[in-house]
Amino acid sequence: MASKPEVFTSRWGMLLAMLGMAVGTGNIWRFPRIAANNGGGSFLVAWVVFLLAWSVPLLIVEFAMGKGTRRGPVGAFVKTLGPGFAWMGAWIALVATAIMFYYSVVMGWTIRFFVGTLTGEVPGETPQAFWDGFNSTPGAVLTHVVAMGLGVFVVSKGVRGIERAAKVLIPSLIVLVVVLAIRAVTLPGASAGLAFLFTPDWAALADHRIWLEALTQNAWDTGAGWGLVVTYAVYTRAREDTALNAFVIGFGNNSMSLLAGIMVLCTVFSVLPEATATEMLATSGNEGLTFIWVPQLFAQIPAGRFFQALFFLALVFAAWTSLVAMIELASRVLIDVGIPRSRAIAVVGGAGVLFGIPSALRLGVFQNQDWVWGVGLMLSGFFFAFAVLKYGVTKWRETFINHEGSDIHIGAWWDWAMRLVALEAIVLAGWWLWGARGEDAQATWTLFSAYNVGSVLIQFAIALALLVGLNKWLARSVDVGD
Repeated sequence: MASKPEVFTSRWGMLLAMLGMAVGTGNIWRFPRIAANNGGGSFLVAWVVFLLAWSVPLLIVEFAMGKGTRRGPVGAFVKTLGPGFAWMGAWIALVATAIMFYYSVVMGWTIRFFVGTLTGEVPGETPQAFWDGFNSTPGAVLTHVVAMGLGVFVVSKGVRGIERAAKVLIPSLIVLVVVLAIRAVTLPGASAGLAFLFTPDWAALADHRIWLEALTQNAWDTGAGWGLVVTYAVYTRAREDTALNAFVIGFGNNSMSLLAGIMVLCTVFSVLPEATATEMLATSGNEGLTFIWVPQLFAQIPAGRFFQALFFLALVFAAWTSLVAMIELASRVLIDVGIPRSRAIAVVGGAGVLFGIPSALRLGVFQNQDWVWGVGLMLSGFFFAFAVLKYGVTKWRETFINHEGSDIHIGAWWDWAMRLVALEAIVLAGWWLWGARGEDAQATWTLFSAYNVGSVLIQFAIALALLVGLNKWLARSVDVGD
C-alpha cells in the first residue's frame, strides 16, 4: 500500500504551486505573438470565451480527480473508470513527460540568455549570432542538464519543497512581469500597443482561425488537460474547494499572459513602426521573438540591459516552476506503481537528461517534439472529457465537485461544458492536422519533421499501441487503494 501522501500546508501555498505549474514560457513568449497575429483585441474576446469553455471546466475535472482519488493520472483513471482505462491515464502522463524532455531545453536557453545579459554577451554584436552560436550545441546540452538539475532539486524536497519554492518563485515572477509591464506602458508610443491589444474588431470574429487559435492558446498555456493539476491535487487538504481553486488558477494564469502581452506589445510598438512591428511578430516564431528580437528591442530603450535581465529572469522562473510540475507528475506515476519516491525522482531526472539531449543538440528535433506533443494535449483533454462522460457527467459533478465544504456550487452548465470540451478537442486536433497535411501527402510521412501530419500519426500510433499493450500490467501495478 502507498503511504499517506504529504499535503500542502495552506491554500496559499497550494495555489502558488498550481499557478507555477500553469504559468510557463508559453504565457510570456507565445501569447503576445499569437495575440498580435490574430487581431489583438479580437483575439482577446475569443481567448476569454475559451478560458470558460475549455480551461476552467478541465481544471475542475483535474482538481476533482486528483483530490478524489489521491493518485496520479494512471491511478486516477483506473480508480475512476476501472482497469480497462489505465492506458488513457498513461497517455496523459506520457504526453506531459514527453514535453518535459524538451521543456528543460527551453529553460536552459532562458538561463543562458539571462547569464549572457548579465555579462554583456547579449545583445552583443547581434542577438541572431549569439542564438545561432548557442542553440543545437554542447552548450545547450549543458544548460539543459542544469535546468533538469534545478527541477529535480525542488521535487526531491517533497511537496513541502515544491510549496516553498513556489512561495518564492511565483511572487518574484509576478513582481518581475508587473515591473516590465509598467516600464513598457510608460515608453513613448506604447499607447499604440495598448490600443492594438485591447481594441477588438468585432467583424474579425467571423474568422474561424481566431477562435481556433484562442482555443489552442488556452490548451497550451493554462495547464488544463496536461494531468499536472491531477498530480498536485493529490496533495491538497481534504476540505479544499475544487471549483474555486480551478477558477483562481485559470484566471490567474491568463492574467499573467495578459501582462506579458502588454509588456511585449507596448515595447514592440514603442520601438518599431507599426508595419515593421506586425511583420516581425508574424514571422519571428517563439524562439525568434524571444531570443533574437527581444534583445534588440531592449537595446533601444533606456536601462534596456537591466530590463532585459529582468525579462530573462522572469522566463527562467516561469520555466522552472512548470518543469517542477512535469517532473513531479512523472515521478508520481512511478510512485503509484510502488517505486520509492527518491528512486522515482532519480529515474525521471535521468530520463529527462537523456531524452532531452536530442532536442538540445538539434533545433529541428525540438520543433518536431513541440509540434507532436502539443497536438497530443488535445487528445489528453479529450480523454479527461471522456472520463467524465463515461462516469456520468451529472454524477461526477455531484460526487467529486459539489462536496461538503465547497465554497462554490457548480451547476448544470458544467455538464454541457464537458460535452463541449470533448467536441473542441476533436475539432482542434483535426484543424491542426489538416493544416499540416501539405500538398504532397506521401512526403508528410516522416518520423521527425518539424510540422507535418505523418510525424504526429506515426508517433501517436507507436505510443498508443505500446500503452494499450501494457494496459493490463499498468492496471495491476498501480495502487488504487480501497
